[in-house]
Amino acid sequence: MRPPPRNLEMFYDVLSPYSWLGFEVLCRYQHIWNIKLQLRPALIAGIMKDSGNKPPAVVPRKGQYMHKEIPLLEQHFQVPLRLPKDFFDVILKKGSINAMRFLTAVSMEQPEMLEKVSRELWMRIWSRDEDITESQSILAAAEKAGMSAERAQSVLEKVPTEQVKNKLKETTEAACKYGAFGLPVTVAHVDSKTYMLFGSDRMELLAYLLGEKWMGPVPPTPNARL
Repeated sequence: MRPPPRNLEMFYDVLSPYSWLGFEVLCRYQHIWNIKLQLRPALIAGIMKDSGNKPPAVVPRKGQYMHKEIPLLEQHFQVPLRLPKDFFDVILKKGSINAMRFLTAVSMEQPEMLEKVSRELWMRIWSRDEDITESQSILAAAEKAGMSAERAQSVLEKVPTEQVKNKLKETTEAACKYGAFGLPVTVAHVDSKTYMLFGSDRMELLAYLLGEKWMGPVPPTPNARL
């Protein structure tokens, strides 16, 4: 008899390209490993502030490294990752609070759509260099993910409510309590123990903790994403 699935929480922000990589890997493996994946939209800006960390964009050598690393990560993870032309404006000025509030509302109103809508927002910012801050941009992503225009508009109207704002704040604080200092963060609940793993490059370690087989970022399965 197969044991019950291990619970995984994945905290992410679509402003983080590394979150996209970890997201896709876990979405692929959720059909292979004996896990129950919970996607948890959080705000990376809040985590950075709480931990005293700084985004790579404001550390010159980290920024230079990212520009060299992203093309390699695109190939390795098979995710269509591209750096926005105005990298600093996208990351430091525009941010992602409206997008993450929308995803929070999706998680509350139509959770079965969360994976697809999250992916479309990443596609906009990190593949096609498109906006994710304006309402029409967010609606376009939701509709492309398969939500009806009426349903997407209804969810968008929930974005400014205190219920949604508080939910995003609570999720961000939960990540901080686990020890997050950036995103993505994967929290594995294994044998009454909790493990917090940072980054998209800890998946082999995650497999070890779960007692599962690691087959690389793109496992040989017809369910593989992208």
